[in-house]
Amino acid sequence: MFNSVHAGLARAALLSLGILVPSLCAAQPAPSPMDRDLIEATVPGLQHLYATRKYTVTQVTQWYLDRIARYDGIYRAVETVMRQEALAAAAREDAQPPGAAHGPLWGIPIVVKANTSIEGQVTTDGWAGFTLPGKELIAPRDAQVVAKLKAAGAIIIGHTNMPDFANSDGSRSSSFGRTGNAYDVRFSPGGSSSGTVTAVTANMAMLGTGTDTANSIRMPAATSAVVGVFPTRGLVSIAGIAPLDWMLDNTGPIARTVTDAAIALSAMQGSDPLDPVTATAPADAQRGPYTSFLKPGSLKGKRFGVPAFMLKGTSTPFHGTPANVPEWAAQKRIADRFLPLEEPTRIAFLKNLDELRAAGATIVMDDTVLPDTFVAMVSRIGTYPYVRDGMQRFLKNFGPPQYHSIEDYMKVVGQPIGANVIGEGIGSSHMGGVTLYQRDLETDPEAEANVYGPRRKAMAMYLETMDRLKLDAYVYPPIQMPPPDETLPQNGEVSDGPHSDTGWVNMLGVPAVVVSGGFYPGGLPVGLEFSGRPWRDGDLLGIAYSFEQATHHRHPPVLVEQGLLPKAP
Repeated sequence: MFNSVHAGLARAALLSLGILVPSLCAAQPAPSPMDRDLIEATVPGLQHLYATRKYTVTQVTQWYLDRIARYDGIYRAVETVMRQEALAAAAREDAQPPGAAHGPLWGIPIVVKANTSIEGQVTTDGWAGFTLPGKELIAPRDAQVVAKLKAAGAIIIGHTNMPDFANSDGSRSSSFGRTGNAYDVRFSPGGSSSGTVTAVTANMAMLGTGTDTANSIRMPAATSAVVGVFPTRGLVSIAGIAPLDWMLDNTGPIARTVTDAAIALSAMQGSDPLDPVTATAPADAQRGPYTSFLKPGSLKGKRFGVPAFMLKGTSTPFHGTPANVPEWAAQKRIADRFLPLEEPTRIAFLKNLDELRAAGATIVMDDTVLPDTFVAMVSRIGTYPYVRDGMQRFLKNFGPPQYHSIEDYMKVVGQPIGANVIGEGIGSSHMGGVTLYQRDLETDPEAEANVYGPRRKAMAMYLETMDRLKLDAYVYPPIQMPPPDETLPQNGEVSDGPHSDTGWVNMLGVPAVVVSGGFYPGGLPVGLEFSGRPWRDGDLLGIAYSFEQATHHRHPPVLVEQGLLPKAP
């Protein structure tokens, strides 16, 4: 647990930087019995409290709502608090007769990222343009993932903050402002699932959903000592989620423990006619309940490969590079994305590798484990010519009555939607002297050369390396650097969050999981990421669980009661 020693060190660190803070220990009121029971509670633990009738669902939901009221003005994690709806749902659960069957998420208070449709709520997508009075993007129905969570018994208590269109590694949105890291509000929680990770790690919700187009579940999970799951693309439907790049987008759970994440993923997975990728699952795809894959001590005998390109800092450019862009321009885009692994993160990662070895695993580190040629292959998966189609489909099925297309929105509101999500971003639509025009994926004769062919080649190299070296998974840092202080300029500019070299996971659609890897000397969290074979999500969760149980790195943050105060003169 995060005790008075940790709190004193955290307070001393802030004071040394000229910032006066309220006392992080003595000034806080003593925890109540309910606080002691619910802080860091797990899904099984809370449901035991329900089963023994120690608390009702309404009491617990109210406790979480009170936590939001107490801390959200400081941390800005939950953009829309759904108090009345949550309490009504809790009352319905409490009204069930004794002995009634309950879902796997019975009475679990959760939060949902603000780009995900909840019937009757504004899908802000982090953008002020979807919140204009009288013209809000009010969802006509639930996204399937929301409907599944509700059917499992979850109590949705709010929509979480996120940067505009999920298009940032930072946490600032035009609709709600900046979210702070729960371990130090000055620092970035990363993006774009910033609100969910801060809400979950700060115990404003038991778990939540994130979305991930290049790193947006996994990178913020790493900054906040929580578990972030990127499922095999197609395991969980993305229909009803406002897209950034629908060919790379994914959604998954964020939780404080692997067990809770496994329970949530079991509830979220399933096919959806509005998301054709969910129909591609093979017959032997691993399905829930994923808790059956969780066995402590199972790291013994496992083999993990460390991608060589990630230790160098080579990175895939966002959206990739389509086939008609010259090779010199494709190589330049890779070079421009070069992002070295900073020394504090390298040191932390090497410590995590030692922990894996101590648990009986073998680490394979050599230049043949996904070298730069792998990056070159992945980078030729060019998805940007198709992004407009994703936003059109979303508005058609999940837009409000006033607008069901990009064109309708522009007529009704009198302003365009953000350029990058409709295929008009200058930096993405012009490469190497080539202009990329938006196309329909299903009818485009270039789709094979742009997407499908390069993806098959890159996937073949990914799997061939696993087969040749007999690897159970790959392991690597989820981010290339510690979270930055967002109150200070970074490289002469306002910080846009920590950064990651993990977008290749989205390009392939393979599963990945982030778990807590400990803490930097200054007290901010470190994460560790595993990726594995497609449709073997249970095996990967089992690896993450075994590492979690072998290390027990996570401790909860000490939250600031009154925010940061200017230093007295």
